[in-house]
Parts: sequence; C-alpha cells; structure tokens
Amino acid sequence: MDFEPITRPLTDDEAKAEAERIMARSFQPAMPPVRHFPTSFRDDTPLPDYGDTPPVHQDDKRIVPAWAAGIAVASIGVGAGITGVGCGAWLVLQGLASVTLYGVLMVTLPFAGAAMVATAIGGAFSKARRSVTVYEGPVVKNTQINNTSNQCGMFSRTRNDVR
Repeated sequence: MDFEPITRPLTDDEAKAEAERIMARSFQPAMPPVRHFPTSFRDDTPLPDYGDTPPVHQDDKRIVPAWAAGIAVASIGVGAGITGVGCGAWLVLQGLASVTLYGVLMVTLPFAGAAMVATAIGGAFSKARRSVTVYEGPVVKNTQINNTSNQCGMFSRTRNDVR
C-alpha cells in the first residue's frame, strides 16, 4: 500500500481501480466470525432409584466479609429506626398543620383555668397575711415634682422625678 499523498489528479482508470478497491474492502467482513463457547453445563448422569446420596462438600466462598455484613445489618436497623422517627414527625406536623383557633382554645383552656385559680389563691393568701397598721397622729404629705427636659435635635429626653 502506498500511503504517500497524491499531488496530481488521478486518471480515469486509476480512479475506477481505486473505487473498486474501496468498495470491495467495504463489503468484506472485517474480522472472522467469533467462535462461541458453552456458558453452562448440564449433568445428565442418572440419579439412583432409591437410597440416600451422600452430601458433597462445598467450599465456603463468601464475597462479603463479616464486618461488611454487620455494617449492612446495622444500617438496615438505623434506616428502620429513622423511618419510625420520620413517621412520628410527619404525624406531629400533620397535627400542627390542622390547628384551628377553637382547637388552640380548647387545649389552653385547662391551663388558663389552673392559672386563674392559682392567682386567686395567691391573692387571698397575700391579703390574709397583710397586717393592718393603724397610724395615730398628724400626717403630712409633701409631693415635689422635678421636671427636667433636654431637647435638641432629633433626640429628646424627659425625666420626671417624683418625691
């Protein structure tokens, strides 16, 4: 084969010969057919009519190591646990999504009632503990109010001192 580039145009005979060569090469199989090999084996030996067949020793050829199997089982357990947590969160959020004003009032009503009762009891105890003081003599009440105001610009401050 000549792989040198052709610098001149081909003659008609050369072009015809080159075209025939290319077409003949294009329609031929590139490689010989692949020989096929059997991928399975069938044992056709007849089985005994009666009796026990002794067990055949089979070598232990595990692909996955024991630690990897343990991690796989643990990950299944963690996944199941997380699924339970997710379902619980979904239920809680579904409940929160359906909150209405009447529902909130019904839930908080016992707490409000207990707070009201506790406030009433505390008020009764504080009034019962308060001693009554009786003053005898003249009483002088003096009230003095000092009002200072500093206003300038945008900020102002007013201070009222009542004595």
